[in-house]
Amino acid sequence: MADADHRLPPLAVSLGDPAGIGPEVVCKAWAMRHAHRLHPFFAIGDRRSIEAVWDGPTRSIAHPAEAAAIFDTALPLLQVDDPGDIEPGRPNLAGARCALDSVELAVGLARSGAASGLVTGPVAKAQLYAIGFTHPGQTEFIAERCGVAAENVAMMLVGPDLRTVPITIHMPLAQVADHLTVELIVSRARACARGLVRDFGISEPRLAVAGLNPHAGEGGSLGREELDIIAPAIAELRAEGLQVTGPLAPDTMFHAAARVHYDAAICMYHDQALIPLKTLYFDIGVNVTLGLPLLRTAPDHGTAFGIAGSGSATPRAMIAAIALAGRCAVTRANA
Repeated sequence: MADADHRLPPLAVSLGDPAGIGPEVVCKAWAMRHAHRLHPFFAIGDRRSIEAVWDGPTRSIAHPAEAAAIFDTALPLLQVDDPGDIEPGRPNLAGARCALDSVELAVGLARSGAASGLVTGPVAKAQLYAIGFTHPGQTEFIAERCGVAAENVAMMLVGPDLRTVPITIHMPLAQVADHLTVELIVSRARACARGLVRDFGISEPRLAVAGLNPHAGEGGSLGREELDIIAPAIAELRAEGLQVTGPLAPDTMFHAAARVHYDAAICMYHDQALIPLKTLYFDIGVNVTLGLPLLRTAPDHGTAFGIAGSGSATPRAMIAAIALAGRCAVTRANA
């Protein structure tokens, strides 16, 4: 891992739901900052959510520019006002508002250039929906705030030697085939290719596209989506000059020998992308949003209310998300 580039602005890290494990894993990540050579970052959220789970040093800041000088001795914190009662493991509506305000502030700072990018802590969607949140998740919310259509962004799951992008995300499996279109596959694959160039420094990205059906449809005998939708999308991407293979049988794409032949796997639905990533890298998977004007990563886990406040949450995914954001920020700056 490259050393952090301290010439760049710090990263903004939203703490997520105050009652979840976000505050704990962010603090643990700061405590391990030297071991992992993390780029300087500052937390955004309520101080009390930190004090409920951690007794380490924090320093309040009024602007991200103050974070770098503080980072070696204390966790810099940009305070978001009182979210009501905070009790680890017990989410409430005030906490959901705090989490949403924290993300919105982080987006604004990243868009303005005051932060090199943002890392988002886990939120509770049920609580967000209860306060009127209308987006499927933080990704779509951030895209809207950046003025980018949801279909033009892509969620990439990243591990040490595997990157996967789901075309459809949070929907019942029975609805996936009806939502797959040539246009959606092409749009998400384009965002993936651009992101691999811009954020990962891969000049000629190689994409492998999974089929939807077993054995990639067996020439239509097990389903026609590969023939009618996926293959035409691949042809369009190839016509644009991209290196794309597929449709490939999903059950043979993710073993070690197969992974060396592509830089990202384009998958047709949520679990097709997440199961191999989480099987291989459950504790260190990172969610990267591609297609945005700003850099955004997130640990690939949820709020884990069941263990919040116990001190047992592992910070490995949060560390991986911050470390990856730092590397991508350097890649963007050097492009």
